[in-house]
Amino acid sequence: MFSTLGVKKTWLWTLGAGLLLLGLLAFTEVRHNQKRCQAIIVRIKELDGHRFLSQRDVKRYLTRDGTDPIVGDLFTDIDLRELEKRLAQYGLISKCQLSRDLSGNLIVDIEQPRPLARLITSGNGLRTASGRYISEEGRFFALSMNYSARVPLVTGGYFENRRSLSTEKTQPLLNLLRFIHADPFWRAQVAELEVDRNGEVILFPQVGEHQIEIGEPTDVETKFKKLKVFYKHVLPLNGAQAYKRVSVQYRNQIVCE
Repeated sequence: MFSTLGVKKTWLWTLGAGLLLLGLLAFTEVRHNQKRCQAIIVRIKELDGHRFLSQRDVKRYLTRDGTDPIVGDLFTDIDLRELEKRLAQYGLISKCQLSRDLSGNLIVDIEQPRPLARLITSGNGLRTASGRYISEEGRFFALSMNYSARVPLVTGGYFENRRSLSTEKTQPLLNLLRFIHADPFWRAQVAELEVDRNGEVILFPQVGEHQIEIGEPTDVETKFKKLKVFYKHVLPLNGAQAYKRVSVQYRNQIVCE
């Protein structure tokens, strides 16, 4: 009898404690939802040291230049997903996530795109001073007023009327840009890539007057291994000014002129 009574008391205490905890959680949630936004805190993740965006830029995008201030609004009236969509419209924002903390702050976490190259367009035979970046996903995005990334330039008729390098057809060229970016030596050595209408590539190095004919951006690792042989064993013998043309586009051949 005493054993049964003790079990009942324990069960009642457990049930009561559980109900109290649920009540506290519900009360906390209600109070939390009734909070107003106290401040907007922007956290920008730097990628390779790039600083395309400032906190001020993000707040301006988020509040539509102050027409939708958000600060002071009830969190029940703030649609976080809608605000994320608003930010995602801007090319200098790769990913964004919004949340809130217990102090009533709106937390905005931002990731910037990683640029592989800078696309320079031409008109009437003349280069324009503007351009766009090409991201690691193949997306073209606008230049920043805050920061200029040190990446190779890309030019050529291949890019006319092309809006991205994210298609299956353009994947080989995007893989070439990824390969150059991933290798510290080539990232420092390659200054420019010219891509003709057929997709064949010519590289222009930082050092020397020669141009490097890659051909179609296929079998990239093999071609750059041959090119590394040229830089390590041929170029030091005659100097950087001795050659005008280097071709590695044909199998088992390095042509130096």
